[in-house]
Amino acid sequence: VVALMVLVSLVFTGLLTPLQAISGFSNPAVVTVWAVFILSGALARTGVAGILGRQILRMSGNSGSRLTMVIMLTSASLSAFMNNVGVAALLLPVVMDISRRTRRSPSKLLIPLAFSSLLGGLTTLIGTPPNILVAAALGERGLTPFRFFDFTPVGAAVVLAGIAYMSFIGRRILPARIPVRELTGEKVDLDQVYGIMAGLLVLDVPAGSPLIDRSLSDSRVGSALGLNVMGVKRGGRVELAPGPSVRFEAGDRLIAQGPRDASREVGVSEYLAVARERVAPEELITPDWNFAEITLPRKSRLLGQTIRDIDFRKRYHGALVLAAWRDDRPIRTHLAETTLEADDVLLVFGRRRNLARLRHSADVNVSRAENLDRYRLDERLMSLTVPPTSPLVGESLEQSRLGDVFSLGVMAIVRDGEPRLIPLGEEVLEAGDTLLVKGKQEDLVTVSGLHGLEIDTAASPTLADLENERVCLGEVVLAPRSTVVGKTLTQIRFRERYGMNVVAVMRQGTAYSNLRYFSLAFGDALLVHGPREKLKLIGSEPDFIVLSEDAQTAPLVGKAPLATLIMAGVVGSVIAGLLPIFIAAVAGAILVVLTGCLTMDEAYRSIEWRAVFLIAGMLPLGLAMQESGAVEWLAQGVVDGVGGLGPLAVVAGLYLLTAIAAQVIPTAAVAILIAPLAITTATDLGMSPYALMMTVSLSASASFMSPVAHPANVLVMGPGGYRFIDYVKVGLPLTVVCLLVTLLLLPLVWPLVP
Repeated sequence: VVALMVLVSLVFTGLLTPLQAISGFSNPAVVTVWAVFILSGALARTGVAGILGRQILRMSGNSGSRLTMVIMLTSASLSAFMNNVGVAALLLPVVMDISRRTRRSPSKLLIPLAFSSLLGGLTTLIGTPPNILVAAALGERGLTPFRFFDFTPVGAAVVLAGIAYMSFIGRRILPARIPVRELTGEKVDLDQVYGIMAGLLVLDVPAGSPLIDRSLSDSRVGSALGLNVMGVKRGGRVELAPGPSVRFEAGDRLIAQGPRDASREVGVSEYLAVARERVAPEELITPDWNFAEITLPRKSRLLGQTIRDIDFRKRYHGALVLAAWRDDRPIRTHLAETTLEADDVLLVFGRRRNLARLRHSADVNVSRAENLDRYRLDERLMSLTVPPTSPLVGESLEQSRLGDVFSLGVMAIVRDGEPRLIPLGEEVLEAGDTLLVKGKQEDLVTVSGLHGLEIDTAASPTLADLENERVCLGEVVLAPRSTVVGKTLTQIRFRERYGMNVVAVMRQGTAYSNLRYFSLAFGDALLVHGPREKLKLIGSEPDFIVLSEDAQTAPLVGKAPLATLIMAGVVGSVIAGLLPIFIAAVAGAILVVLTGCLTMDEAYRSIEWRAVFLIAGMLPLGLAMQESGAVEWLAQGVVDGVGGLGPLAVVAGLYLLTAIAAQVIPTAAVAILIAPLAITTATDLGMSPYALMMTVSLSASASFMSPVAHPANVLVMGPGGYRFIDYVKVGLPLTVVCLLVTLLLLPLVWPLVP
């Protein structure tokens, strides 16, 4: 978004012409970047990268230093020809399996994996977008662009130095925060990972419970109590990961897991007491409050949406929808999920002045409610009291989840004889409150049944009780281009789609188990529970990565030789000078689709579109900086600041400037902004532009000091249980190591002064 805003603003300010502003989309560097993403996807999909990775990792042995070294060498080698985020995603399940087999903490291995995927990109032209952009910037200035392996001498030295540092020093700085577990054989307690034991409890279904013969889905035990029913003990037999159709029987024992305070919601003798089973709707009418009917014209923009989608109450001045009339019958339950149709009539309740304001909306027609009887609301309105011992005392209406889960809408709260109509969700309940509630009495019975479950305090379930040959605990992370970022588990219908429950989520070193309103973020690690075969279903989805290699989608191994041959042809044609890199890469991208190494949909998904638009939107800014004189002005500042200290000081200053910027700005954007500055500075100081441009290339990918500096860093954050400070502790010394190697070797390969 920022990149496109920059693009448009350059036109509005007159710095560039419209054609110059959109020139980034046809820039050879942009074309090369998206084509290389497709080639990288083909190597992953056909199993080429996986085969190479597994073969090399077999040599790792049991030594911690050797294991780190082999993982990093494997990752760096693949990153020389593949998208570095793709390499990290590809090897993540492999490294997690290695950590289980060797009983080493994943937190000792995953940052090395991420960092090596960044380092490996330094060694070839297509290893990382900054290399492509730097080479293109040289060509635009009339200089000979870097060739395919021009990056290798210094880049490889930096890679080796980085691997040596991480293998012998960095891995000792990394925390051993998460104990590993073996999926088969001896198990290590996962409680230290996700903290789920605190919320693990056994519930008994007493004789006479209203829940008997109700299914798990009908009882809504998960949404009402925030509990995951992980097993049902019945007659000496345990059914783990029971399906939603399993029905309760007297004497059932439920193994359930939820937030640490979930136990206070059950074992309650009195939750809500019925004062009156029926209340006439006319009792709600006052001089300030009344009912109205709303009809939806055929041109209404509300058609096809649900009341929840519209957020009706907020959008229409607090008006509450109580019922609908369709096809000569009333609809009184599950209104929030009801899709609105033309000619629907909605019965609403609200303040008279607010209902009058609705008449100005073109999407609704408002009229008086002449016939309340046809909605038979008296069958749905009841009066309840809050007993002093109820767990609702001190909770807000929103926290009670009465309306959200059971559609028990609180129409009014009567306290000290004073009614409060249509209370807000923040209203806190007190002992002795009388609630006027709209809902089904059977739902109220279900509520009392859920809270009447009995906790067996003597039972002490363990994690071993939650797995067998059919059911397992598994770990899942969001894929780099996941479409579920920002959505809750309810919104993506995780349980319904994949047949597994999410038990807890690890985010930035902290575990969360209260997940009802928890929005997913890239880098989260999800602990899931359910049938083992469902892990493969999740693994086949592009939105998720299962942290177990055997749950991954089977690669197209038969196409592996083709993908390898195509990639070799791309590299060979560029090295031989037969084709420019952007044409060779596009030709390779076409061939991997035509030969079936990738489907067209898979090719689209392989492209990191955000990177493409970012680069295309920011490239015109580099052009504007040159044409406006901004580059010369900045270069003069560099010359005045460090020019007198000698060429090596200029290299060091440029490296540090670029590396620091790369912690907060995407690496491609950093290369676009710094590359013109490097060329102009070289000209002003009489230095070699190739030396300074190589410095930019090496430092733009030094995104080691922050988890948000690069997607590869975020990807491993959840599975590794890392915190922000972990990246600083390990990444800062690594940045210094890379700087020192650059200062030592760069002048030998690329003389600073021509």
